[in-house]
Amino acid sequence: MKIYRAKKGFIIRAMGDDHLIVAVGEAADVFNGFIRTNGTGAFFWHELEKGITKEDLVRKMLEKYEGLDEEKANRDLDEYLDRMTVAIEAEEYAE
Repeated sequence: MKIYRAKKGFIIRAMGDDHLIVAVGEAADVFNGFIRTNGTGAFFWHELEKGITKEDLVRKMLEKYEGLDEEKANRDLDEYLDRMTVAIEAEEYAE
């Protein structure tokens, strides 16, 4: 199983309805720019800042977003994680 985390040196800032994830400090040497996301992406990001498994994040999504089914939650989360590879890391751990 994997724990997903936001990489050190990446922060999120609200800009109206959008949220920007930017690299600061040494992380800016690797990634120069920003990632724009919406409220759902910001929700994901705040969970990633703490470290979370994909399964736990899907469970939290299902609790937060009424009417969301597990298949769509997994699909949306996979898309987000794929898009965010520059700013997140995954660590294997034994259950």
